[in-house]
Amino acid sequence: MRFTFPILTLCHGGAQRMLVELTNGLTARGHEVVILMPSGGDISYNVHSQVLRTDHTVLRESDFPVSDMIVSNFYTTVPVSEAASQKGKGMHIRLSLCYEPLFLPENEVSFPTYHITDKLLVLSRWQQELIALSHGITGSIVPIGISTAFRNQHIRQMLQEPLNITAILRKEENGFASHREQDYLLKQLDIVKHNAPQVNINFICPPDEFYSSESLQQMNVGGKYRFFTPKNDEELCYHYNGADIFVSASAFDAGSLPGLEAMRCGAALVSVYSGGNLQYARHGDNCLLSYRYENRLAQDVVRLIYDPPLRARLAEQGEADSLAWTWDHSVTCLEQAVMRFVQDIPQNESTRTPLLRRLAGYRLHKGQ
Repeated sequence: MRFTFPILTLCHGGAQRMLVELTNGLTARGHEVVILMPSGGDISYNVHSQVLRTDHTVLRESDFPVSDMIVSNFYTTVPVSEAASQKGKGMHIRLSLCYEPLFLPENEVSFPTYHITDKLLVLSRWQQELIALSHGITGSIVPIGISTAFRNQHIRQMLQEPLNITAILRKEENGFASHREQDYLLKQLDIVKHNAPQVNINFICPPDEFYSSESLQQMNVGGKYRFFTPKNDEELCYHYNGADIFVSASAFDAGSLPGLEAMRCGAALVSVYSGGNLQYARHGDNCLLSYRYENRLAQDVVRLIYDPPLRARLAEQGEADSLAWTWDHSVTCLEQAVMRFVQDIPQNESTRTPLLRRLAGYRLHKGQ
């Protein structure tokens, strides 16, 4: 099949990584994949598909090649993808990597874009239900995966360092970081340092964001935390492997990829419930998980610092559980969902919660 993916940027980030992994996976399976990008769009990953750059900073319907499938993602790519589809350039499918109305400006613009096509792909059951309740459309789940570059290198003891508590910190100046609850994360990790002064507090940040952020630069100068700026997966894997405990405070994520990657590299995970991470995170079994209102993040981290057997058990189970999450499986799910759209096969009722089944029953009743 021929796919066109209109993509604004492939800078470092979980959503961009998923786009790269899916397009690379489709290309490896023999599909023709074109990534349509505006001029100036960044590419920070190894892309194996054809990249077609336009001469403009925004995508236009005329830029789209003829294909079988047009897979939009970010909300600003949805209307132009639908316009191209209406011109006969391919079936329009939306891959929702995040639910934009929750945390981005102009939700009065992003919200109605979910009414443009009923052919929807989502990352998790939480996101599936959220969109179904808001818009009446039940998307097919294409789960996140883990790159083969990430593995447990078993180097923690060889590093001979104090216990390392590690989290990801992103640039806040672009205004897209509110859902990550970074102020809460910093306050909680300061509590951890107060109760366990012997540990290191580390932050991983994409290098371009770190060096262009005044606030992160000020934090770095203070010397209170260590910052790592991995430029590729090999370096990121190394820093995951140096983490004894990986911490996430994000309030809502469609997939929450970093926590899963850290588990794969042998770190014990302490996280706030973010919706999408419930796909892989099980409190007391492979991580410590809390709701944001419980204000328990620091308490859970300190618990693992002073309970090495529990920390080791959670890390071991988390690593074992992470093995099931592969990008190859994600690509298979994408292919299967696309074939259902082509054949106009309805969503399997067994995948729906009772409330979503009621919504489906409403649509059936209205059609009679």
